[in-house]
Amino acid sequence: MKYAICNEMFECWNTAEGFDFERFCRFSKSCGYEGVEIAPFTIAPFAHDIPTNKRNEIRRIAESADLEITGLHWLLAKTTGFHLTSPDPEIRRKTAEYFCELVKLCAELGGKFLVLGSPNQRTLPPGVSKAEGENYAAEILQSVLPLLEKHNVKIAIEPLTTAETDFWNTAAEVVEFAKRLGALEHIALHLDCKAMCGERRPIPEIIREFKDDFIYLHVNDPNLQGPGFGDLDFKPIVAALEEIRYDGWASLETFDYSPGPEILAQKSLGYLRSLENPR
Repeated sequence: MKYAICNEMFECWNTAEGFDFERFCRFSKSCGYEGVEIAPFTIAPFAHDIPTNKRNEIRRIAESADLEITGLHWLLAKTTGFHLTSPDPEIRRKTAEYFCELVKLCAELGGKFLVLGSPNQRTLPPGVSKAEGENYAAEILQSVLPLLEKHNVKIAIEPLTTAETDFWNTAAEVVEFAKRLGALEHIALHLDCKAMCGERRPIPEIIREFKDDFIYLHVNDPNLQGPGFGDLDFKPIVAALEEIRYDGWASLETFDYSPGPEILAQKSLGYLRSLENPR
């Protein structure tokens, strides 16, 4: 298992020139992370607002710090005009076009994964049924498939709790949807520890059941901080990941930064490492 960290945790390090990506990479490497995950809004309001020279600079900085850019998340956060389950064909067209921009951005940064959470931009609009919403979302994502294949980028769909959205709430729903698209090598399941707590069954059980389906993992606590900062016991979670021989990314994503991003980054990784079986 490889550990990454999400960059929006460190927006407090913003300078007059914007997000201090170089400082973030240096610090992440010093903590022991191997990868970094980027929220596009930390760089620019929209993906297409990030020029080629900036993309090249971000990739160069990560590579010089010996870090891999795993990909992007918060894909539609802080944007307007996009929605996955909209009945408006023009909104769906614009959403599909924007996803194509995100695929290009991810590839040019050297990333491989687009973590699709964005609860506000997938929640079912009034009058739209779940079946209709799935048809609309399928239309959008299928139109992005050729570009995913071209750049070898994968969309990892994240089930979220009913407190956040009414669309894609369980791992089973996402897997069923992904199989319907018939493109599992490019659109698959993402698991998030905080969100899995909403399924009301043990997280290790979910991990084992979907061991062949999920391609990316977020580690966090239901209290919105990092592993080891709340009541969620990660020992059986790490044991399940080791049992299925998960060798993908486990990326730290938190939402409550009150302990300080530096402390969250250092102690979360230290806690997870302490639970691993020595090899």
